[in-house]
Formats: sequence, structure tokens, C-alpha cells
Amino acid sequence: MNRRTTLFAGVAAAAAAAGAGFAWWRLQPGPVSAEAGALWNLRFAQPDGGELVMASLRGQPLVLNFWATWCPPCVKELPQIDRFHRDFSGQGWRVVGLAVDGPTPVREFLRRQPLGFPVGLAGLEGTDLSRQLGNSTGALPFTVVFDRQGRPTRRKLGETSYEELAAWANA
Repeated sequence: MNRRTTLFAGVAAAAAAAGAGFAWWRLQPGPVSAEAGALWNLRFAQPDGGELVMASLRGQPLVLNFWATWCPPCVKELPQIDRFHRDFSGQGWRVVGLAVDGPTPVREFLRRQPLGFPVGLAGLEGTDLSRQLGNSTGALPFTVVFDRQGRPTRRKLGETSYEELAAWANA
């Protein structure tokens, strides 16, 4: 009986270690996939007119946030991201929000809660782009931080904060 208990404990420990290792591996930035590299070729309509050209942001550190008006954690984190934009834009940081939502709800939301950083209308295709950038579930909010070379250095699924973004920027 003691031998069986030891065997089960060993198998359980190995499974837990494998699971933890896999989770750690999935969260590592790693290289940009061919699809993610195409991010810099994309253009998005903006809620107030005009076009957001991603290529114009290459060569600068960038916080890219996927959000939607119907997503409570997204709405909650937007003021934090806007504060980061105000405080860190002087250091070369850029922030872009990609709304995974329809144009009308985004325009109405931005009338009530203006943001200082550019917002692109990604629509439901934004979910596919977020998956290409490492969001395996397609859930929101999802944030990716890029270095000056256009490589992702951080990814976060779920609500972020000013403190977290500032720590990443200062790392």
C-alpha cells in the first residue's frame, strides 16, 4: 500500500510540474509569428474618422490593448491605460486601443469617456488578431507590449493597471 501511495504521489507531482512548465512556456513572449509580424502592415478606421496606420508606430515601444464597450474589466482599465499614456508618452511610449466592437457603440462610449490615445476599430476581426498575438482564448481585455523592434515583450490576458504598465515600461 505504501508503494502505491508513493507511485501516485510521484505521478501527481510530475503532472503538476508538467502543467506548471506548460503554463510558464505559454506566457513567454517568444518570437513574433509570421501572422503577428503582419500587425505592422495593418490599418484601422478610427471612430472620429481617419485611419490608424500601425506601421507609423513601429520603432517605438508600444502598448496595444484589445477592448470592447461591453467588457466591464476593459472599461475599468481604460482610465489606467490613459494615465499611462499621459505619463509615458514623453518617454517615447505609444498606446493604441483596438476596439473589438462595432463603430457606433465605440463612438458613443468615447463621447462619454474620451481617451487620449488612438483607438482603432478592429471589429470582430480583432479577436483573430489578438489570437495571433498570443491570446489563445480570444477573451478580453488583452494587452501586448512591444519593444522598439516590434517584438512582443509582455502579454496579459485580463485587466491591467497603471502600476503594472509603468513597471513594464521601466524594466
